[in-house]
Parts: sequence; structure tokens; C-alpha cells
Amino acid sequence: MNEAGLFAGKLVRLTAEDPETVAKPYAEWARDTEYSRYLDSNPPYTFSAKKWKEWLEKDMERENNYFFSIRTLDGNKFLGFVALFELHWQHGDTMVAIALGERDYWGKGYGTDAMNMMLRYVFTELNLRRVSLIVFEYNQRGIRSNEKNGFVIEGRTRGAMLREGKRWDFIWMGVTREEWLKIQETA
Repeated sequence: MNEAGLFAGKLVRLTAEDPETVAKPYAEWARDTEYSRYLDSNPPYTFSAKKWKEWLEKDMERENNYFFSIRTLDGNKFLGFVALFELHWQHGDTMVAIALGERDYWGKGYGTDAMNMMLRYVFTELNLRRVSLIVFEYNQRGIRSNEKNGFVIEGRTRGAMLREGKRWDFIWMGVTREEWLKIQETA
């Protein structure tokens, strides 16, 4: 398999980006409170492009973090990111996070494809056994997208987050290499 094949799916490809290139879109996306509420359990906040650049430079330097930008195959449009963190080599386990900032691409399979590319990388290149994530209860589209890649709900932290005066659960999801491979056989 060539390098482009490893990082290219049906709709997107995973890329490495210079923090200066992506800082401005990050700052713009953070102004969208719906995007911010899907991404983070903290209250929505806005940072300047300069602050995002500084944060990205620092975060990308951390050991055992794998950070990829998501770009469309058609048109090379920058859509968001997918990243691994809390990587535990001794256990073969990691956490993943994904976010699409471009609203026009929500609900059209781009995030599902990007997550599938990340799982392929995790299971066939890094030789990990398991991937976990947290999705917020109100993000039903995110839950369905993760299920398409083999993630199953493993538990919940009840009432963990307050949004607009209402309590919401953190939904813990996970997928093993075997579960993901089974999905690939039918795709």
C-alpha cells in the first residue's frame, strides 16, 4: 500500500499541517457555539488565531499524540481534525477525538470516513488493540457515526455536563481491532 492509500479514504485524507495554516480556521470554528459544544465539555470560548497557533504548536510537540488534519479528496478543503491522545502502548489502548468545523460537511459521511482512516492507522500501523472516545449525549449524529465504524456504547457518566441549564451524560464508546475488522469485511 502506498503512503497516500494509508491516509486516504473514500471522501477525505488525513494530513499534517503547519499550525499557522490551520489556526485561522480553528479561531473561526470556535465562534460557532454548536461546534464548540460538540467538541468540548468546557463552556464555549473564543481565541485569536495567534492563540490557536501557540496552542497547536505546544500540543503537537507532546509525545504520544498523533494529530491529523482532515481534508476532502475532492477540492482539498480543510474540514477539521482527528487525534489520538492518552496512548498506552503497554496496553495497546488509546483515546481518539474528532471534530469537523465546516458545517456544510456535517452529516454527509466525512467524519465517519476520517474516523475509519484513523482506525485503520491505529489497528494496522500502530498495532493497537482498542480505541475509546467520549461523545456527549446530545450528539446523536456523532454516536451514529461512531457506530458505523464499530464503536459500541460501553458506559456513561450520568449528568456530567451542564448545557443551557440541563444535565447531559458523557457516553463512553470503544472499538477493538476485531470489531473494526469485522465492519471492514462488510464494507
